[in-house]
Amino acid sequence: MIRQCRAAAAWMAVWLVLMAALAGCGAGQGGTEGEPLPKEKQENARPNAEQTDKATADGKDTKEQAGKTRKVKDHFGEVEIPVKPQRVAALYLEDYVTALGVKPVVQWYHPNWGKQDYLKLDAPTFDDSGNIEALLSYSPDLIIVDGGADAGKYEMFSKVAPTYRLPDSILQNTPEILKTVADLLGVPEKEEPLLEAYKQKLADARGKLEKAVGKETVAVLRLNVGEKTINLLGIENMFVGLILYKDLGLTPPKLVKEMKSPIDYISMEKLHELGADHIFILPSNGTWGSDENKEAVKLLDNPIWKSIPAVKNGKVYQVERTYWQTGAYQANLLKIDDVLQSLVK
Repeated sequence: MIRQCRAAAAWMAVWLVLMAALAGCGAGQGGTEGEPLPKEKQENARPNAEQTDKATADGKDTKEQAGKTRKVKDHFGEVEIPVKPQRVAALYLEDYVTALGVKPVVQWYHPNWGKQDYLKLDAPTFDDSGNIEALLSYSPDLIIVDGGADAGKYEMFSKVAPTYRLPDSILQNTPEILKTVADLLGVPEKEEPLLEAYKQKLADARGKLEKAVGKETVAVLRLNVGEKTINLLGIENMFVGLILYKDLGLTPPKLVKEMKSPIDYISMEKLHELGADHIFILPSNGTWGSDENKEAVKLLDNPIWKSIPAVKNGKVYQVERTYWQTGAYQANLLKIDDVLQSLVK
């Protein structure tokens, strides 16, 4: 009898401890013992049905699309690609895929020119001058290439994975490339907000530049560090001419207007005839502080260079080459920032 009473008392104590613990848990969620949680905390406590449904649907869509393919037309004809590619190699087009929220399995690299450092991309490099079969180890399920891929390269890439070569008709059209890449990646819904932001930034910058520089002329030069020569970049240059002169409305000097090609060599003597009010200049390789560029940079100590009005007036702007040597989406946004910082005071 005494043992039974002691057992009952012990169970009663355990029961009281459990009840106290449960009461504490209830209070810890924001309510007091015996009271329901406030309405807003009840809502926070239960799963968001809309989010759960969306996550389930997205997972279902991904599973349904796995292994499915579709046919698209590229520069060379028709190619069958995954509906929802998972491992993409977009060679020298990494700017577009990363803007669309996709990380490529490799990034373009050339031993003479390096890689697109401005993207700060954490991905292994693929040497564009090397063996294309090296891509096999990264198991891409889609390869996207630009105009640098001729028929021979295209065929070799196609042996590694389905390959899409951008049509020539869009190679100088940044918005169209973005739309095309978004479609290839199966994320067409992501293109519109990016394009709207791009158009708005162009419009805002154009307005500011009209007020700041008006019809003052602007030229873009490239210092070729290996050859120790200088290039003049034209209106049709897909890296800088199209955005500076056509999109931003800047005025080219007479020599640039008369150019028949996108890029030409220009002698130091001819530079004196350039007559540009403002000059942007970039190195072909490395940075302005690279050791290997020191000899080439000495060209800018030439008395003829120093006598150019833009140089004498302090209106020469040294810019970073990796995004000035591509006309891609994010690169163009960075170029706009450089132009505004240099020309709008």
